[in-house]
Amino acid sequence: MEHILSILIFFPAVAALIGFMVSKESIRAYAIAVTAIEFMLSMILWYMFDAQNAGMQFMQMIELIPSYGINYLVAVDGISLFLVILTTFMTMISLIGLTEKRDLKNLVISVLFLEMTMVAVFLCLDAIVFYLFWELSLVPMLYIIGAWGGKLRIYASIKFFLYTFTGSLVMLVGMLYLGFVYYQTTGNWSFSILDWNMLLLPFDMQMWLFVAFFLGFAIKVPMVPFHTWLPYAHGQAPTIGSVILAAVLLKMGTYGFVRFSLPLFPDASAFFTIPIAILALIAIVYTAMVAYAQEDMKQVIAYSSVSHMGVIILGIFALNVEGIGGAIFLMISHGIVSGALFMLVGVIYDRRHTKMIAEFGGLASVMPRYATIFGIMLMASVGLPLTIGFVGEFLSLLGFFKVSPIITLIAGLTIILGAVYMLVLYKRSFFGPITNEENKKLTDAKGRELVALVPLVALVIILGIYPKPILDPVNKSVTQLVEVMKIKAIKPVTKTKLISANSIGEVK
Repeated sequence: MEHILSILIFFPAVAALIGFMVSKESIRAYAIAVTAIEFMLSMILWYMFDAQNAGMQFMQMIELIPSYGINYLVAVDGISLFLVILTTFMTMISLIGLTEKRDLKNLVISVLFLEMTMVAVFLCLDAIVFYLFWELSLVPMLYIIGAWGGKLRIYASIKFFLYTFTGSLVMLVGMLYLGFVYYQTTGNWSFSILDWNMLLLPFDMQMWLFVAFFLGFAIKVPMVPFHTWLPYAHGQAPTIGSVILAAVLLKMGTYGFVRFSLPLFPDASAFFTIPIAILALIAIVYTAMVAYAQEDMKQVIAYSSVSHMGVIILGIFALNVEGIGGAIFLMISHGIVSGALFMLVGVIYDRRHTKMIAEFGGLASVMPRYATIFGIMLMASVGLPLTIGFVGEFLSLLGFFKVSPIITLIAGLTIILGAVYMLVLYKRSFFGPITNEENKKLTDAKGRELVALVPLVALVIILGIYPKPILDPVNKSVTQLVEVMKIKAIKPVTKTKLISANSIGEVK
C-alpha cells in the first residue's frame, strides 16, 4: 500500500473516464460503488496511519520538472487525514442521496472528477501541484452549478469562478516568489512545503507573502467581505453541488491557512491575528443576522455556513494547539452538519419544488422521520453539547480565549444568534397547523434518503460524545506545527536564512 495516496487521488478520475462507457441506467449504481471503494481506501489509510507519529506519512515523490524543483509530492499527517476521509465520505453520501435526474451521467462524472481534485489538494505538498489541483477543482463545480443549477445558475457559476480564480492567481504569484526566495537562499529550486518550512523569512517579506496567500484562501473560505459569491452558488446549485461545496470545498481555504500561512509566516500570522479575528467576528454576527432575514430555507443554511466558518477562522488564528486542533475538528463537524442540512433541503425540494419557508408549516406531523433528523442536525449546527458541533466550537473559542478574552466572549455570545435563526426556521417549517393542502400529501423520508442521512446522524452523536479518535491524531500534528511556528518566531532575521531539520523534528 505504499502508493495508497496516489490511488486515492487518481482512482475517481480513472473511474470517471470509464464512466463514459457505462449505460445511463447503471451510472448511479456505478458511481456509488466507485465512491464506496474510495471511502474504504481512505478508511484503510486511517487504519494504517500511525497516530503516534506527528510527521508526514506514506510520502511519495516523482520528479516532474527537476530543474525547477517541481515534483509530484504527496503525504498525509493528522491534519489532512480526516479531511481526506471527510471528502470521500461526503462524496459517497451525496451520490447515495442524489435526486437529480436530468443528464445524470455527466453530473456523476463531474462529481468524480471533483472528488479527485479535492483529495489531491489535501495530500499534495508541492505548492505548484497543489495549485494545479486547487484550480482544477473550479472546473467541475463550475459545470455542476452552471448546467444543473437554478434560474440564475450562469450568473452564480461565473461569479463563483471569477472570485476564486482571481484570488488564486494572487496566491500563485506568492508561491512563485517564495520558490525564487528558496533558490536565492540555497542555490536550488524547490516548491516543497517541507523545504519552505525551513526558511526563516524577514518580517517585511512575511507580511507581503501572507497577504498574497490570504487572498487566495480567504475568498475560498469565504471570509467577509469576500463572501458574496457563496449565497448565489448555494442558492443556484443543485443539491449535490451544495452538499459538496459546503462539506469539502470551503475547507480547502481553511486548510490552506493551516498548511501554508501559519508555518511559513508565523510572525505575520501573529501580527494579523486581531484584524482577522475582527473580520471573523463580523462574519459571525452579520451573516447570522442576514440568515435570520431570509425567506428561502436554503439561503438560511448558506449564510449559516459563512457564520460558522468565522468560528473556524478564530480557532486557526488562536495560533495554539487548542484553537487550531478545534478548528480542524470544526471543519469536519461543519462538513458533516452543513452537508446534511443541504441534503435535507434537497429532500423537501424534491417533493415540493420550492424552498420558501412560507410554503411549509406542520411538516412534523406528516414527515416525523424527516423532522427528527432535521432537528438533530439543527441542534448540531447551533453547537448543542453532546453533538459534534459543540466540540469544535468549544475548543476553537477556548484556544482564542488565550489570545483575547473580550473577542472570545463576544463571539461566544453572538453564536447564540445561530440558535435563534435556526430555531425560527424549524418552528415555521415543522410546527403549527398544516396551512398548505399540498403538504398533507407529502411522504416521509425513506429508502435511499435514509441510507444517506442516518450515517450522518450517527456521526453527529457518536463524535459529539467521543471525539478522541479524531482529536488525538489531529493534536499530534498540530503540536508539531505550533512548535515550528515558535522556533521560527524566536529567530528574527533581516534576510532569508535556513534552519536545520533537527530544529523542528525530522519528517518521516
